[in-house]
Amino acid sequence: MVNLDQARERLARARSVAVLTGAGISAESGIPTFRGAGGLWNNFRAEDLATPEAFARDPRLVWEWYNWRRELIAKAAPNPAHHALVRLETAKPHFTLITQNIDGLHDLAGSGKMLKLHGDIWRLRCTECGAQWPDRRTPLPKLPPHCGCGGLARPGVVWFGEALPDGMMKEAEHAAESAEVFLVIGTSAVVYPAAGLVPFAKQSGAIVIEINTETTSFSPIVDFSFQSPAGELLPKLL
Repeated sequence: MVNLDQARERLARARSVAVLTGAGISAESGIPTFRGAGGLWNNFRAEDLATPEAFARDPRLVWEWYNWRRELIAKAAPNPAHHALVRLETAKPHFTLITQNIDGLHDLAGSGKMLKLHGDIWRLRCTECGAQWPDRRTPLPKLPPHCGCGGLARPGVVWFGEALPDGMMKEAEHAAESAEVFLVIGTSAVVYPAAGLVPFAKQSGAIVIEINTETTSFSPIVDFSFQSPAGELLPKLL
């Protein structure tokens, strides 16, 4: 593949690399996307449960869904794409992994320089005092869980209608702006503001390489677009 050889050469030469990952890279580890036609749970869509309003209305129902998700995710392991990104991080002087995923598989693989745009399902946050803490127990022993202060705890994720963590998008934009190569892996690039990083990186002069199982709205504008599972193609790209 001539295009693969060219993309590999550009990536090898780059000293500054940023990566945006989405649900597709986790799907290769067996984690459902929880959205779309097949994303129903007990007749509820993700969009109906992952909101502040849903949590205020019925915190136990929302936590039952997240508890189920946590049990599914706990059975998954990082795949070759996750491990390839760890090797890439080690090889590049300037590297940032920007992920839309909340499943923690990048952490398990060993990624360190990471921005979690949408939070982390393995962290809890108190709705009263604001305390945050990790909790990887599956299933959780009590639903809904509570903080030591007695306040109700919520998942440490960003819900629909909520802003990203303070400063997170600025850091992501800085990484995209300064990258010589910007990798877009396993994301349909429809969820904003994360999707806006793709044209932003391109306009800032980065070589943009897309790896996804199908074409996206950004496929026509990127420098290289590969329709392939990331676990198969990314190790070859390195």
